[in-house]
Amino acid sequence: MMSQQTKVKIAVVGAGFGSQFYFHLHPNCEVVAVADESAAGRSILQNIYSCNLAYGSLTDLLANRNVEAVAIFTPAPYHAAHSIEALEAGKHVLCAVPVGMTVDECRAVKYAAERTGLIYMMAETSVFRQDTISSRQFYEAGEFGKLIAAEASYHHPGLEKYFFDHQGRPTWRHGLPPMLYSTHCTSFLLAVTQDVITSVSCVGWGDDDPILKNNAFNNPFWNQTALFQTSHQTAFKVNISWKGALMPTDRCEWHGEKMSFYSKDPKGIPSSIVRLTDVDTVDDAGFLTSDPQLEVYQQPIWWVTDMLPSELRIESGHDGSHTFITHEFIQAIKDDRSPFPDIRQSINYTIPGILAHESSLRGGECLAIPRYEDL
Repeated sequence: MMSQQTKVKIAVVGAGFGSQFYFHLHPNCEVVAVADESAAGRSILQNIYSCNLAYGSLTDLLANRNVEAVAIFTPAPYHAAHSIEALEAGKHVLCAVPVGMTVDECRAVKYAAERTGLIYMMAETSVFRQDTISSRQFYEAGEFGKLIAAEASYHHPGLEKYFFDHQGRPTWRHGLPPMLYSTHCTSFLLAVTQDVITSVSCVGWGDDDPILKNNAFNNPFWNQTALFQTSHQTAFKVNISWKGALMPTDRCEWHGEKMSFYSKDPKGIPSSIVRLTDVDTVDDAGFLTSDPQLEVYQQPIWWVTDMLPSELRIESGHDGSHTFITHEFIQAIKDDRSPFPDIRQSINYTIPGILAHESSLRGGECLAIPRYEDL
């Protein structure tokens, strides 16, 4: 275990998403280097993290023996290779989602983490959204009863604006299959119940839009909807969509025998709780039906509590999750413990989406999903 007086020496790689974290404010952390392929990106990171040392590549940075941990925010198709390179260089790894784009890539990251014994954590924002933290507390207190079903949605209409750069060249997002970016949804359930997903049937929607032609993923779909089943026999519907008359959103509903919890929609319903009662009523056709109790849930702001050190009690991105991710990774290293989510959980959040995409390419065929232990 590290001395409590020793600060974790971390490097941040990738100026896009990587510029939105708070390592420079954490009392147990020091940003000693940054890296980005572009001079502009390096300048952004240096200014944010007050860091003098900058590299043009991850490989060059990893040669620095002073770096103990690396936060990787490079394009998603590079995550597996970059994570493995960093682990094999002796660095703990925090990596943006997903772990990898294929089952083989996830397997390779698993082996690297196990072989080196170093910490791997996926920076999944839905794990630490304020409503997910509340749902986790409800679940651990038994307030849901049995969790019967869940429904998660991630709608990002207009994503095609990121398909090409300013010079008209395709970016890594060109044609990205929605289900290959599914951890924003799968973690809504799995980070609450610690369950695993066991099977999936998924259907995709595409419209032969020319913009999807010749994408690196050979993906024909804008939108995908999956029905997953978990080892706890929870039915889990996930819809991820890039196109349509859709409200941009990233939310979940957890449906239980005794209580259900609906997370807020940015342009729709507030956070709400539905509780089972023994009161009957009649519907608009005159049929008897139960009359559950509906209440607006006053969502606690968990980032202002002692869940975080005082230096990190600030409003951060993705519903307050960025400071939680920062703190969890640094403290896992300091305490010499597994982070949340660890390598096993990160892979179990990632692989269901990979198999869901495969299912949609097969017309909705039901596919079994390997869990971490089976890779």
